[in-house]
Amino acid sequence: MDVFSSLMDGFATALTPMNLLYAVIGVILGSAVGVLPGLGPAMTIALLLPVTYVLEPTSAFIMFAGIYYGGMYGGSTTSILLNTPGESSSVVTAIEGNRMAKAGRAAQALATAAIGSFVAGTIGTALLAVFAPIVVEFAVSLGSPSYFAIMVLALLAVTAVLGSSRLRGFASLGLGLAIGLVGMDSVTGQRRLTFGQPLLADGLDIVVVAVAIFAVGEALWVAAHMRRTPLYVIPVGRPWMGKQDWKRSWKPWLRGTAFGFPFGALPAGGAEIPTFLSYVTEKRLSKHPEEFGKGAIEGVAGPEAANNAAAAGTMTPLLALGLPTNATAAVMLAAFVQFGIQPGPLLFANEGPLVWALIASLFIGNFLLLLINLPLAPMWAKILQLPRPYLYAGILFFATLGAYSVNLQAFDLVLLLALGALGFMMRRFGLPVLPLILGVILGPRIEGQLRKSLQLSAGDPAGLLSEPIAVVIYIILAIILMWPLLFKLIRRNRPASLLTANSPGGSEPTEARGTVSHGSHRADRKGDGGHEGDGATVTSGTELTTDHLDKKEQP
Repeated sequence: MDVFSSLMDGFATALTPMNLLYAVIGVILGSAVGVLPGLGPAMTIALLLPVTYVLEPTSAFIMFAGIYYGGMYGGSTTSILLNTPGESSSVVTAIEGNRMAKAGRAAQALATAAIGSFVAGTIGTALLAVFAPIVVEFAVSLGSPSYFAIMVLALLAVTAVLGSSRLRGFASLGLGLAIGLVGMDSVTGQRRLTFGQPLLADGLDIVVVAVAIFAVGEALWVAAHMRRTPLYVIPVGRPWMGKQDWKRSWKPWLRGTAFGFPFGALPAGGAEIPTFLSYVTEKRLSKHPEEFGKGAIEGVAGPEAANNAAAAGTMTPLLALGLPTNATAAVMLAAFVQFGIQPGPLLFANEGPLVWALIASLFIGNFLLLLINLPLAPMWAKILQLPRPYLYAGILFFATLGAYSVNLQAFDLVLLLALGALGFMMRRFGLPVLPLILGVILGPRIEGQLRKSLQLSAGDPAGLLSEPIAVVIYIILAIILMWPLLFKLIRRNRPASLLTANSPGGSEPTEARGTVSHGSHRADRKGDGGHEGDGATVTSGTELTTDHLDKKEQP
C-alpha cells in the first residue's frame, strides 16, 4: 500500500502542466533522434545536460525518461523501414521488420512494435515499482560464473539458428568476436589488434559497427544491383493490424516482457541479450516457422517488447544500486551527480518524491509514445515510397553523421567505410550479420566475466560451475547444441506410419503432401518444377532454414 500511495504522489507531481510538457518534449525528441542512425538517446541526453542546469531535477529527469523510451521506439522505426538500427538493441528488429516492410506490411510491423513497446513498458514499469527490492537482491546474488554462462547461452543460441548453415553463422560470430577484441586489454593494459593506431586503443564503438554493417552495407548492396533491376515502389499495404496480426502478436509481447525486464535489471544486463533470446524463442514456438527470415510478425513483436521491458528494468540497478547497465543509464547517472544526487540504496529514502515522479513519468511517457506513434505508423511507412537513389543517399548521409558524432573523429568515417565493405561482402557470400553484431557487443563482456570467474577460482576451470544458475544454463546450452542431432536420430528411428499419422491430415496420402515414394510420382513432381531429390525427404514438420539476409534478393 505504501508503494501505491508513493506512486500516486509521483503521478501528482508528473502530471503538473510543466512536467507533462517536458514529458511530451522528451518523447518527441527521443523518437526523432532514435530514427536517425547512430544518434541514440544517450547522445541526446548528453547534449541536453548543459541545458538542464536551469531546470528542477524532477523536470529534467522526467524529460530524460521520455527521451529514453522515445529513443527505444525510434530505433525500431529505422530498423523496420530501412534495415538500419538506430540503437544496438534494435538490431534484431531489422531481421523480420525490414522483410515485412519489403512485403508491403511496414505499417503492421510499426504498429506491433508500438503496441508491444507500450504493453512491455507498462508491465516493466509496474514491476519496477513493485518488485524492485526483490529483483535487486536477486541480481546482486549472481556472480561472474552465472553472468558468463548467460552470455555464452545468448551467443550460441542465436548463432545456431541463423543463417543458411551453422558454419556460416559461427564464421560471422568469429568476425564479431575479433572486432570486439580490438582495443586495450582491461587487465594488462596491452593493446590488441590496434596495428599501431592510437585511435583504436579504446576499441570500436558499437554504434559505428552497427551503422556500418547494416546501413552502409545495405546501401552498397542496393547500389551494386541498381542497374540490373528496375526501380519499383514498395507498397505500404493496409494501414492497421488485422485480426490475425493481433492473434500472432499478443503472446510474443508477453514473452518478450518476461525476457526483457529481468535482463534489464541485472547489473551486467541490457536490452541486447533479451531481444536476441526473444527472437530465438519465437522462432522455436511459432506455428509459422517457415515465415522467419521472410517477415514473421512474431519476430518483431517479441524483440520489441523485450527491448522496452529491458529499458524499464535498467532503471532498477540505476536507482537502487547506482549502477548503469547501458550508455543511456550511464549518462543519466552523470545527470544525478550533476544535480548533487547520489543513486544507491538510500536514494528512495532521501529523494523519494523525485524517484516516484520519475517512475510515474515512465508510465506517462509510454502512453504518450503509443498516442503519438501509432497513428503515425502509416505515415512512417510511406518513407519506403521514396525513390531508391534519394532514400539510400539519405541513409548514407545520416549514417555518416551518426558515426562521426560518436567521437567527432574523422577516423571513424574510415572505419565506417571499411566495415560497410565488410557488410557488403557478408551479404555477397550469405553470412548472417546478426552473430557478428552479437559478438561485438558481448565479446568484451564475456571476456571480463570469464576473467573474474577464473580469478576467483585461482585459475581452476571448475569455478565456472560454482553457482547453481550457471550449471542450469550449461545444461540448457547442451540441450540446444545437441537437439538437432537428437531430432534427426528420433526421426530416423520413427516408423513412416507414425510420421504420417502425426502430421496434419494424417489420413491424406503421403504423395499429396510432398513425400514421394514411387518413381512415377517423382517424375511428375520433377516435371512440375520440383527436384528429383524431393522424394522421401520432404515431410510435414520439416523445418525450413532461411537466411535473414538473402544474398539472392534483389532490391
